[in-house]
Amino acid sequence: MRFALLVAVVSLIFATGIGPAVDQAKPKTHTVTMEGMRFHPDELTVAPGDTIVWVNEDLVPHTATSQAAGFDSRQIEAGKSWSFKASKKGDFPYVCTLHRKMKATLHVASAAP
Repeated sequence: MRFALLVAVVSLIFATGIGPAVDQAKPKTHTVTMEGMRFHPDELTVAPGDTIVWVNEDLVPHTATSQAAGFDSRQIEAGKSWSFKASKKGDFPYVCTLHRKMKATLHVASAAP
């Protein structure tokens, strides 16, 4: 009898929505292209847990390197890609170490737009 009452109460809590929130945002994948000696987009906002994929569409190798965010793709050859999972919040400028004029910023916020 007590078990049946417990099951009924738990069912009622979840059915009415007053129980714990289970609708968590799922991690997303974002793409940054390297083309024309630029990062596209040059500013990207993501949420912690999201994955960013850099795709090199240029004819020369590039890197995506941020000391502050703790990532370094090393050399990404033409036609290849590299991915990184964002974990810490903040604004993280990054560069191509082979072409220092290539600059961009990764914003890791509590929720991506």
